[in-house]
Amino acid sequence: MNGELIRLEGLKKYYKLGTQIIKALRSIDLSIIKNEYVSIMGASGSGKSTLMNILGCLDTPTAGRYFLNGKDVSKLSEDKLAEIRNKEIGFVFQTFNLLPKYDALENVALPLIYAGVKKKERLEHAAELLELVGLKDRIHHKPNELSGGQRQRVAIARAMVNHPSIILADEPTGNLDSKTSEDIMRLFSDIHKQGNTIILVTHEPDIAEFAERIIKLKDGKIEDDSQNPLNYEKNKSLYQNG
Repeated sequence: MNGELIRLEGLKKYYKLGTQIIKALRSIDLSIIKNEYVSIMGASGSGKSTLMNILGCLDTPTAGRYFLNGKDVSKLSEDKLAEIRNKEIGFVFQTFNLLPKYDALENVALPLIYAGVKKKERLEHAAELLELVGLKDRIHHKPNELSGGQRQRVAIARAMVNHPSIILADEPTGNLDSKTSEDIMRLFSDIHKQGNTIILVTHEPDIAEFAERIIKLKDGKIEDDSQNPLNYEKNKSLYQNG
């Protein structure tokens, strides 16, 4: 079995809103192993966005501990968290978050600038990833020259460019039509087959079902955590039809 990638112990996150204390996460215990494909589901206010922000090192817990690759990242400084985000976590957002003045190749290569990779090497690697996600003929197109699905493919390639420990996808099909959404989920399934760990945050049951494991949050607690029996049959048909 693959080793443990993420461990949360008694994780809590509280916010102060005026005189009221909002308990967004209430003592979450969770373990995710390498090469798992996990979806985190929940209605608005369930705590899933808060949990995603902590998993992505965009926020820190009020109490409890978060171990990433065996390292406790719960109380690190903002500079250290930024370093971990750049090295360990590839983000895919609902709104794509591409820079409009850069073409697809430059958008994908951007994280490698901060990693100190030389220009020739980073552009070559970015081009390889754009080919992997099916955009070989669009590498010099800017975001406004691409469809929503193509923009999300650029964002996925960018998320993979630093060989991260986790690909963290936040509502990645939220701005896409149903056909394009299925194409994007097929791509995530292919990426997972290559050995990548994917954590998918969604409120859509049909999207969550692409994952191997579904974690449901309610009122800041894990309501259910189970393997997904539909995953194998769904992905088998996608690979056969893809």
